[in-house]
Amino acid sequence: MPSYLDNDRIAQVIKALRKEDRKFDDPSVTMVSKRWHDPFLVLISCMLSQRTKDTTTIPASERLFSIARRPQEMLKLSAQQIEKAVFPVGFYRTKAKNIKHVCRVLIDKFQGKVPNDIETLLTLRGVGRKTANLVLTEGFGKLGICVDTHVHRISNRLGYVCTKTPEETEMALRRKLPKKFWIEYNALLVVWGQNTCKPVSPLCSQCRIRLLCPRKNVRSSR
Repeated sequence: MPSYLDNDRIAQVIKALRKEDRKFDDPSVTMVSKRWHDPFLVLISCMLSQRTKDTTTIPASERLFSIARRPQEMLKLSAQQIEKAVFPVGFYRTKAKNIKHVCRVLIDKFQGKVPNDIETLLTLRGVGRKTANLVLTEGFGKLGICVDTHVHRISNRLGYVCTKTPEETEMALRRKLPKKFWIEYNALLVVWGQNTCKPVSPLCSQCRIRLLCPRKNVRSSR
């Protein structure tokens, strides 16, 4: 078993996960991207997904998008209407206010269009690096590395990086991960993290990449 993962092995991991992940549902934002092909809806679904499970995010996104799909339409809704549509996503009241604020900024500063560069995206209220990178990759098909808790955890378990925070992981992956894998890396690891490489007691006995994984910091598994 390797003590670390080099780029040849990470290519093997990604190839295996492309096949294995077909058994499971896509992450919520990937579903939105595939269904609507709209950077604005990707941005809003990303904002809704923060600290919220995908099983809650997808229905909430669908309810909201059934009544508004453009910044101009969203601004016509009251915060209370948005809250009602997206409940019970986490922090739904704050997210409703942030959505209205972001829509106003998009209209006033960007002609109603979502910016397609990370620096500008980060100026939007409620948008951090994870959301900004996800909008780039899923909304625009541009290079970015979105690191959430699953990507951070699994990248370290694999021994591909040795980092303490998601932001450190993003920067380490930007230096090391071949660019041809950047766009798909998040979705592959999120699906695997939700279903197999779980935070506590991962399902190592069922894992198709276990022979490539040194299981760094895994204390118990099934």
